[in-house]
Amino acid sequence: MRQIINKMGDTMADLAELEQKISDQITQADSLDALENIRINALGKKGEISLLLKTLGKMPPEERKTFGAAVNQLKACVNAVLASRKTTLEDAALDKRLATETLDVTLPVQADPANAGRIHPLSQVWEEVTAIFADMGFNIGDGPHIETDFYNFTALNIPPHHPARQEHDTFYFKPDADGNRKVLRTQTSNVQIRTMETQEPPIRVVAPGRTYRCDSDLTHTPQFHQIEALVIDKTANLANLKGTLEVFFKAFFETDDLKMRFRANHFPFTEISYEVDISYTRKGNEIVIGDGDQWLEVLGSGMVHPNVLRNCGLDPDEYQGFAFGMGIDRIAMLKYGIPDLRAFFDTDLRWIEHYGFAPFDIPSLVGGLSR
Repeated sequence: MRQIINKMGDTMADLAELEQKISDQITQADSLDALENIRINALGKKGEISLLLKTLGKMPPEERKTFGAAVNQLKACVNAVLASRKTTLEDAALDKRLATETLDVTLPVQADPANAGRIHPLSQVWEEVTAIFADMGFNIGDGPHIETDFYNFTALNIPPHHPARQEHDTFYFKPDADGNRKVLRTQTSNVQIRTMETQEPPIRVVAPGRTYRCDSDLTHTPQFHQIEALVIDKTANLANLKGTLEVFFKAFFETDDLKMRFRANHFPFTEISYEVDISYTRKGNEIVIGDGDQWLEVLGSGMVHPNVLRNCGLDPDEYQGFAFGMGIDRIAMLKYGIPDLRAFFDTDLRWIEHYGFAPFDIPSLVGGLSR
């Protein structure tokens, strides 16, 4: 290269020869990596054209001006050829990629992993019923699953000889040091008792939760779910009870055409006591809630017994109230057509995919309770 500089008469010819050589190399480059190597060898810090520019400082002014202009022109020409070849190679690479990375648009769309899971129908219905009662001004209460005899039976005015206290119906633990036996709660009424003990009326509370009884068949399981409601104040009456249940069932089953029937019954913790039925009809194998003249029992209810109020430190001459309770599992079966209660606990993936809910399908009275 120094010989080229020392022989100025041959400089232009040598620069033309260098340009031709680099252009041929660029044209023969078969990949972007190879093209990048050629660029570095020509225009990098130690490239052939860069070294020529570094010799300008040793030249006389006239030669420097002529030689500098010629080298800059060479540099511009090489950059132009590089850019053109780079575009050609990029287009070729894209064409190759398009030819090999095909997409079959007839294939089904893959599910978004965020939406692949399913919410269990029990969890969905739990959220539905609490959303309705919260909208009516009820608080949500909770209590222990392992309970004393007092909170599970005695405070609820259940006598010692009552069948519910027998071991064939209730799960008992071994006696403690004092001979007392705790139980797995048989209803969420223990939450009502604890609420009346700790809060001053007026009280409006619902208590959803797990409960336990020695029972197992198509419509009963040893562990199931209930929601119980309690209203205590100075003026609560049967009309309020009926109105509350009517609003709830119309919202839950999402129908304005619903008939209810109250049948007199007996529960130790209420006086007067009712079982409540709702109307339905069958269309093929489907049960349609609200239509027809057939009846389904859905819950027990009544006015809170004065003895229960006394057991909680409330004066029945000053306060009164109503209570009701229903199985979350059972109303879930009615609403979503689930035939067997035991399937709720079978962990069958096919079942949950069929009956489950999308994870972001959050129930609300504004957006809709169900899908």
